[in-house]
Amino acid sequence: MMKDIKSNQFKVNQPIKIKEVNTTFSLNAEEKTIKKELKNTRKALATWQDKLYAHGKYSVLVCLQGMDTSGKDSLIREVFQGFNSRGVVVHSFKTPSKKELRHNYLWRHYIALPERGKFGVFNRTHYENVLVTRVHPEYILGENIPHIQSLEDIDEVFWETRMEEIKNFEKTLVQNGTIIFKFFLHISKEEQKSRLLRRLQKPEKTWKFSPGDLEERKLWEEYQNCYEKAINKTSTEKAPWYIIPSDDKDTARYLVAKILHEKLQEYADVQEPTVEPEVLEHLQHYINELSNE
Repeated sequence: MMKDIKSNQFKVNQPIKIKEVNTTFSLNAEEKTIKKELKNTRKALATWQDKLYAHGKYSVLVCLQGMDTSGKDSLIREVFQGFNSRGVVVHSFKTPSKKELRHNYLWRHYIALPERGKFGVFNRTHYENVLVTRVHPEYILGENIPHIQSLEDIDEVFWETRMEEIKNFEKTLVQNGTIIFKFFLHISKEEQKSRLLRRLQKPEKTWKFSPGDLEERKLWEEYQNCYEKAINKTSTEKAPWYIIPSDDKDTARYLVAKILHEKLQEYADVQEPTVEPEVLEHLQHYINELSNE
């Protein structure tokens, strides 16, 4: 029997040391069993999403972060494939465009937020602004911030302020009906090496590889340090981080789907709208009218 899991096992409730968090997790089940349970869970999620759409008062924002090759793309495909296409919108945030750089760093994330009744999935998120830019602070200079004239101006206070702004951004979203999930897909450096090698060795995967992947890999420890700081600073009760052991992709996908399903059940007010009394009163008449056409 597959191990029963609860979301609190993976939720960041207190400061963590990322090196001490496992990148593997055993569900005590075979691959086919895990895939079957994922299928059942995503079907239940899709049913709940239909109610969310009809209810129309909440939106759900799913934020996925992780090192290169952590499995974000395939997780999105596998977890959300059962959804009605009108009910989920995926945004993948790349290097900011010239237009985006002419706004504050959160602008492009604001305009991509899901409408009430829908799921939005951010594949890489607003946290890139305290991750990749913290590892490469020279990128901040491209934002043309008035008080930032040189790298020397980008100090610890700058990053603390930016993370506080992100917390306030999320607080505003929650107060206005957005349910936020933040998942860090946690893989080991050894597993990343294996996945990069597979990209290089399989012709159908090679297009995903960039020489820059190896340059970023050399900065592994810096990225881990930045993730640790960001997660510890911004995991709140209403917008928590979940660290998902992701060396095994099937396990990671199931864990994300299970956590989503478990936590969304807490929103008991999300129900399909009641049918108008007039419609119920004449329901048989409408059925007969259509049947007798």
